[in-house]
Amino acid sequence: MSEDIYRKLAKVLDTLPNGFPATEEGIEIKLLKKMFEPDEAELFCDLKLKFETVDDIAKRTGRPAEELAQRLNSMWERGLVFGVELGGVKLYKMMPWVFGLYEFHIKRMDREFVELCEAYAPYFGEQFFNHGPSLMRVVPIEKEISAGQQALPYESVSAIIENGLSFGVNDCICKKEQRMIGKGCDKPLEVCLAIAPVPNVFDNSPLGLRVISKEEAYDILKKSEEAGLVHLTANQKDGQFFICNCCGCCCGVLRAINEMGVTNAVESNYYARIDPDECIQCGLCAEERCQVHAIEETEEGYRVIREKCIGCGLCVSTCPSEAIRLYAKKPEERIEPPANEEQWFMLRGKARGVDFSRFM
Repeated sequence: MSEDIYRKLAKVLDTLPNGFPATEEGIEIKLLKKMFEPDEAELFCDLKLKFETVDDIAKRTGRPAEELAQRLNSMWERGLVFGVELGGVKLYKMMPWVFGLYEFHIKRMDREFVELCEAYAPYFGEQFFNHGPSLMRVVPIEKEISAGQQALPYESVSAIIENGLSFGVNDCICKKEQRMIGKGCDKPLEVCLAIAPVPNVFDNSPLGLRVISKEEAYDILKKSEEAGLVHLTANQKDGQFFICNCCGCCCGVLRAINEMGVTNAVESNYYARIDPDECIQCGLCAEERCQVHAIEETEEGYRVIREKCIGCGLCVSTCPSEAIRLYAKKPEERIEPPANEEQWFMLRGKARGVDFSRFM
């Protein structure tokens, strides 16, 4: 019987736009068994992708409110549901595998979980990157956007930060995961920013977030840029609630580019270009800064491989001869992002051909 509920949960997760494909080896079931108790799996299947109060869920599902409140709070503490507390009222919703359950498991991950995730990654990636829209968008280093170019709010670090009223930071789960299996890098770990448009929303978070100020958030972004980390956020116009700072050796999205040859893993409206007359051929951009191997050495010097460049600006910011510049793509080259998360779900669900309307 318990096996059936995990298969039901896996099917629910795969019905969500983000996906959760089945494997012959049953890796996805092993992951869910490690994370959920059977009754928690059953409850998760009854939730929706939009926030609800305990009373709302109780009325809709017929579950006793008091017992439901205790169960949901416990699941929130263990990263099994998305919860927030506003004005003393707790709200809950289900989460996809990514972005969601995987990342929220950071406090409970162990080597077994990491090894299961590593084994599952190729199967998940094959499905995940075969459909649009992309989950994430590159936010370029702002000071490298020339005065003649205007960054749109969703591709401006300062606009995303200034729209926030609460800020938190957590360790990067991708870097932490890779370190647990003896891989990865020594780049800064505590660099995953959470942002909310409401004050004090992270004060009582059970997920291990460290509450920080707006100024500290800017400091973390600066530190990340100096360390050669790419700013990534949600691929939508409004409602960004995170900025990840990612490296090509650990980040699941950037690894998909480097290890699987995925060309649509992230969206960006910019690309870099090297002026061969100004380049002193030091190799810093290719060897230390580019996280997706988009710069190659030729007989004439270094050049940016345009189709691989993600427009992050990391190569620009440390070029000693100022030979590299960031350019905006032409309007016809740009892919308009979804308006918000709900539209992202709709477009993604349509692209995958899944009907997830009962979870909305």
